[in-house]
Amino acid sequence: MTRRTTPPKGPAQGTRKDRLKAALKANMARRKAQARARATADCGKTGDATQAPEKNESS
Repeated sequence: MTRRTTPPKGPAQGTRKDRLKAALKANMARRKAQARARATADCGKTGDATQAPEKNESS
């Protein structure tokens, strides 16, 4: 019986690396899409700290 601390050997090791690489790529794409959506959603809000307040002059 093999111990749990022994690293796996054989072709399964390569597929694990491929799965991890694909998961990382998908995770980064998801995070990038979320950041892009957050940036577009925030730019249209009123009271945004990056925009100067509008002055309403009624005469």
